[in-house]
Amino acid sequence: MKKIVIAVGATLALVTAASAADLPHRQPVYPPAQAPIGKMPIGKSPIGKAPIGKAPGPIVSRY
Repeated sequence: MKKIVIAVGATLALVTAASAADLPHRQPVYPPAQAPIGKMPIGKSPIGKAPIGKAPGPIVSRY
């Protein structure tokens, strides 16, 4: 009888913990962060900086 009571108690505890883990929780709502104005690095990347009509030279390693 003692084993049955322990088994039922353990099963009830497991089911209680599993059902509590499935309950939905409210997630905090953060206000959207405002984008910084005037901080975009436009024109700072090397894309499109090669002279028009000329491909960059081959990469040659020297020993």
